[in-house]
Amino acid sequence: MSSHIVEKRVYYQVFGALLLLLFLTVAATAIEDPTLGVIAAITIAVVKAVLSVLFFMHLAYSAPIVRIFAGAAFVWLFFLLMFTASDYLTR
Repeated sequence: MSSHIVEKRVYYQVFGALLLLLFLTVAATAIEDPTLGVIAAITIAVVKAVLSVLFFMHLAYSAPIVRIFAGAAFVWLFFLLMFTASDYLTR
C-alpha cells in the first residue's frame, strides 16, 4: 500500500482555516437571534469537522470505499442525532 505524502503547506493552510473558523465561532456568539446563532455555530462546526476529517485523517487521499464508509458513518450519526432530538422535543 502506497502512502500519500502531504506537503506541510497544506497542513498550515488547514490550520489557518481552522483558526479562522474558531474566531468566526466566537463571533457567532454575538448574534442576537438565538436561532440564527445556533445555525451559524453548527454550520461552522460542520465545516471544521469536514476539514479535520479530510486532511488530518487523510480521507481526501483514501480509497473510494473508505470515503463511502466514512460518509455512511456521518449519515448514521445524523440519523441518531435527528431521532434523539425528535424524542427530546416531543416530551
